[in-house]
Amino acid sequence: MEKKLLVLTGPSGAGTGELVTALFAAREDVAAVTPVTARKQKAGETNGVGFWFYDLEGWDALRASGDLLEETSFAGNDYGTSRRLVQEALAAGRHVLLHLDVDRAAQIKAHMPEAVCVYVAPSEAVLRERYEALARSPFELKIRLQEAQKQREASAFCDAFVCSDDPAQALAELEAVLDR
Repeated sequence: MEKKLLVLTGPSGAGTGELVTALFAAREDVAAVTPVTARKQKAGETNGVGFWFYDLEGWDALRASGDLLEETSFAGNDYGTSRRLVQEALAAGRHVLLHLDVDRAAQIKAHMPEAVCVYVAPSEAVLRERYEALARSPFELKIRLQEAQKQREASAFCDAFVCSDDPAQALAELEAVLDR
């Protein structure tokens, strides 16, 4: 069976992080790919553990070569996913699992159409309940719900939807996606 690049995305509070952890625990044939960054390496960090670090010249070379499947900037630093690293993991016989926000997942899909993008979210009632527990004000709750709706609308490129109300069922659905 051909191995897949599986990209999970969803709103904050969807339980996607827990699903990622569960999928890695359940499947030995699923690998993570260390992201790349042009931010400065901090004391105690090891290149290739947490991030592959590049200077700005190296980052520009990655971009120019088409190696970045997706990229984003945060706090003045660049982050992304290397096509080469993904392809190496796939060639080694492992599925690759990425957990990205919807904008970065869309970039992956545009650069690698064979990637399988899955939008993970709980039912509206469960999401509202989770946000109500987190929100410090009605205004914050409203903003969280609006952002979740925007992400849902932006997820039209996704190949599948998984409801995360029942984590065991959601994991089974993700495994089924990999085994198709």
